[in-house]
Amino acid sequence: MGNDLTRKRIVTTGGAGFLGRFVMDKLRKMGCRHVFAPSREDYDLVKADAVKQMYRDLNPDIVIHLAGVIGGIGANQENQGRFFYDNLMMGVQLIEEARLSGIEKFVCIGTICAYPKFAPVPFKEESLWDGYPEETNAPYGIAKKALLVQLQAYRQQYGFKGIYLLPVNLYGPHDNFDPNTSHVIPALIKKCFDAIREKREEIVVWGTGKATREFLYVEDCAEGIVLATEHYEGAEPVNLGAGFEISIKDLTDKIVELAGFGGRIVWDKTKPDGQPRRMLDTSRAEKYFGFKAKTLFEEGLKKTVDWYRENMLGKLEIPASEMK
Repeated sequence: MGNDLTRKRIVTTGGAGFLGRFVMDKLRKMGCRHVFAPSREDYDLVKADAVKQMYRDLNPDIVIHLAGVIGGIGANQENQGRFFYDNLMMGVQLIEEARLSGIEKFVCIGTICAYPKFAPVPFKEESLWDGYPEETNAPYGIAKKALLVQLQAYRQQYGFKGIYLLPVNLYGPHDNFDPNTSHVIPALIKKCFDAIREKREEIVVWGTGKATREFLYVEDCAEGIVLATEHYEGAEPVNLGAGFEISIKDLTDKIVELAGFGGRIVWDKTKPDGQPRRMLDTSRAEKYFGFKAKTLFEEGLKKTVDWYRENMLGKLEIPASEMK
């Protein structure tokens, strides 16, 4: 049967963010009336007093912890200390105060960056501790992985009900397109449209293009999180993914075509590729709570590019003659 979420008070940290807005939308559409997305301005969750105040003010039954300080390879390299501290302190304090407050269930969103750099592909949850994460994002990945240890320890000692989900790289409408902090898909989309607008003949892409990634459409990820919140009660971490991989070169070619950029692609091989390969084994999610990604990658990628074209170009117009 699972939890009847419509009767619960649900707090979603990061609920106004990229993934959070889709989780909130799904909760509301299923009939949840008491859902809250606390803002950073109201509650700085890195600080213990703010976490305590949030729990007093909102009195949740369930917490879905999506909030995090994240970015692409460059942002991770430049902010290793901040990404470690902020993500660790947010999660540790939210879980501890949830335990003390008698929260019914805590849903923690981890990261694929927690996996070892050379984990066998597809990544199985059992491989999570078999090596050190890829160096450029290890502090972030380890901070998030520590929350799994906390949840499992709290379950054993206190009977605290917490689950841990590991989404693969997300993409979709409303993504973060800031070049200083964005991930690969929004970064490439912006590069292409900027080059078209500025009439440049080339775009520069980090690395060799040989690394592979798996991508999960953001709305599918939100569906998986809500299903797990309803139906999953176990201690084991669970992957959320689409079960495929694509090279960065092939990804770049697809985005270039969809955006209509006709120039050259220059690979900056002085920049890191990041983890060599990423693809998840998604069988546990399907077995435990019936989640399977629905959106085909080409379909989701087109929706994302179209959304950027319609919503992010603003008053900057690209002549129709220059668009495919």
